[in-house]
Amino acid sequence: MEVIINSPLGNIRIVESENRIIELSFSKKKTKQLPDNDFLKSASIQLNEYFSGKRKEFELEMAPKGTDFQQKVWDELLKIPYGVTISYLELANRLGDPKTIRAAAGANGKNPIGIIIPCHRVIGSHGEMTGYAGGIEKKKALLKLEGASVMNQLEMF
Repeated sequence: MEVIINSPLGNIRIVESENRIIELSFSKKKTKQLPDNDFLKSASIQLNEYFSGKRKEFELEMAPKGTDFQQKVWDELLKIPYGVTISYLELANRLGDPKTIRAAAGANGKNPIGIIIPCHRVIGSHGEMTGYAGGIEKKKALLKLEGASVMNQLEMF
């Protein structure tokens, strides 16, 4: 089952299966009226709270589909606190091997549950904004919403 909700950054599509989110992405489709599904209602409410600054952590079951390595990367992303950014190299180091930087970046980019699994909190080693499935402007907006220190530094220049 799915729903498309409005957000300050555009429409967001939430897909669930067995009361677990399997996909969350930006969508060009128009919003759909909320189905009679308590789980999707809860997910929508929590996202609205996030965008209004009232929520820093999500309380939703997820079941992203991916390889074992991708799952390991996505689990590591969940450990990055609200408002904090790390580099791709730091992500690879946290996975235990700095040589996995490209693979970690690739898994980060294939994250099927954006925002909730915070792939937007991973940036380049020198603070540069690198790829984001929703677009760099959305990544910047999410980091600014969270008050990430990298955004404050970038806005000085």
